[in-house]
Amino acid sequence: MGFMAGKRALIVGVASNRSIASGIAEAFAREGCEIAFTYQNEKLKSRVTKLSESLGQNSDLCYPCDVSSDEEIDAVFANLSKEWDGLDIIVHSVGFAPREQLAGGFVESITREGFQISHDISAYSLAALAKAGLPMMQGRNGAILTLTYNAATQVVPNYNVMGLAKASLESCVRFLAADLGPQGIRVNAISAGAVKTLAAAGIGGFRKMLSYAEKASPLRRTVTIEEIGNTAAFLCSDLASGITGETTFVDAGSNIMGMVFDED
Repeated sequence: MGFMAGKRALIVGVASNRSIASGIAEAFAREGCEIAFTYQNEKLKSRVTKLSESLGQNSDLCYPCDVSSDEEIDAVFANLSKEWDGLDIIVHSVGFAPREQLAGGFVESITREGFQISHDISAYSLAALAKAGLPMMQGRNGAILTLTYNAATQVVPNYNVMGLAKASLESCVRFLAADLGPQGIRVNAISAGAVKTLAAAGIGGFRKMLSYAEKASPLRRTVTIEEIGNTAAFLCSDLASGITGETTFVDAGSNIMGMVFDED
């Protein structure tokens, strides 16, 4: 029996079987958690249902959800509440900015529309999911988890407006943790290192980011979605019952480095 046996989780943001969200789902399933999923659009539906089936989950518990729509978010929980009498965990693995915002200089690329879209989808959606899911989580000592990146506090070339959105997301984690803590609900973030995923492919110069991460981290490598998933399982389980409002780095230690040492 795994350490998440008896838990029920909603995972939002699976894009493929190599996304960070899929790594989290695999770790949850391994530890005995029951999982429901959302998918962004019909194009991604089959990927999500296949993942659900491969993990031994009920693929009927896969719901459409464009997080820019309050109506679709509400519909997810309305439908899920017909199947489950409560919810223990919400995983928010969502981030987006228009592609043209993620290449070139910050001032050159940023627009009012790009700023609004990136913050709405990447940051506000966490608060929207927490708000809509709260009725199902009350009285269950639940956990909410999101995915961030070190560009929230440090400048990363080409990440541009997404760095601002991640900073907003991390602040949202702290405010949610303070607000929901009295109800026994914990809210945390994982700051993952550079990982080759479908979403990351949209960032200009991402291959260089991966190469730099390998040189800059104390472990001299990048991390895997399995390593991120294992940390997520811990943070969303009762083993982490005293942890809330925190950002945990899973990046092979690269966040501690001020500069790269010349190994020669």
